[in-house]
Amino acid sequence: MPGRLDVSDASMPAAQPLPVGRFEGREVFQQLVRDALAGAAREGWPELMLCDADFHDWPLGERAVVESLQQWARSGRRLTLIAAGYGELVRRHARFVQWRVRWDHVITCRRAGAADPQDLPSAIWSPNWVLQRHDPLRCVGVAGAEPERRVLLREALLEWVERKSAPGFPASTLGL
Repeated sequence: MPGRLDVSDASMPAAQPLPVGRFEGREVFQQLVRDALAGAAREGWPELMLCDADFHDWPLGERAVVESLQQWARSGRRLTLIAAGYGELVRRHARFVQWRVRWDHVITCRRAGAADPQDLPSAIWSPNWVLQRHDPLRCVGVAGAEPERRVLLREALLEWVERKSAPGFPASTLGL
């Protein structure tokens, strides 16, 4: 079943603002992730937070997504990842994992291993735009740039970072 995006102009050029409104479907969600990361690179968003139980169906391993992250990453930028576990990300998104090793100095990874994965938000937060899947199984959610939506999602994600998670997913494993 193809996804739906209920926005005013779903066929917008890449340089236009990101869509606002309800979305439905895995393909639509994945395209929104691609578009958000391309927008972050293009517009120079200073901070990103990505949160999901395991990032299983995110397109993080795609060449274009990693290229967007590469263009985005530079001094002063911060990316925070929050997940219940990173095993799926490592298995499914090799390009992202390699990029993460190179850019460890701009990335903070938090693991909320004790949490029920269904309680963890599935979301992208930025100072400019947010996306949140309210039903990750069916990929149904909402995206928007409204200040209230951005503030509420940031507060929810910071609660996970500060109180409900611990450092996780190291860039390298040191051993003897």
